[in-house]
Amino acid sequence: MFDWLLGIQNAIAEAAPAAAAAGDAAAGEPNATAALIQMLLPMVLIVVVFYFMLIRPQKKKDKKVKDMLSNLKVGDRICTIGGIYGTITSIREDNVVLAVGAQDTPMVFARWAIRNVEAVSVENEGEILA
Repeated sequence: MFDWLLGIQNAIAEAAPAAAAAGDAAAGEPNATAALIQMLLPMVLIVVVFYFMLIRPQKKKDKKVKDMLSNLKVGDRICTIGGIYGTITSIREDNVVLAVGAQDTPMVFARWAIRNVEAVSVENEGEILA
C-alpha cells in the first residue's frame, strides 16, 4: 500500500552515495539529510491524516451545532440530549424554557443541552402522549 513511500526513501538513500562519489566535499551531510527526511516524512504524513480524518470534520460539526444553537427561536420543536421533546416557549441567554407533554409543563434547560431542532412539528401531541 505504501510502496511508493518506500521507493522515495530508497531513492533518497541511493542518491546520497552517488553524490558523495561525485566528489562532494561534505560526504556526511547527504546521508544525514536523507536520514532526517526518512524520519520526518512519516510524522508529517501522520499529522496530515489526523487533520483531514479527525480535526477538520470535528470543526465542521462544532460549527454546525453552534449555528443551530444560535438560530433557535420561540416555537421550534426540539429534542434535548436526554431525549425530551418539547416546544420552545422562551429563550434567555444560556437557558431555554420548553413546553413538554400534554399539559405543556414548562421545563428549563441549558442551551447546550439541545441536541437538534425537529423539522416536522407534531400537530396532535396531546393525543399521542395521552
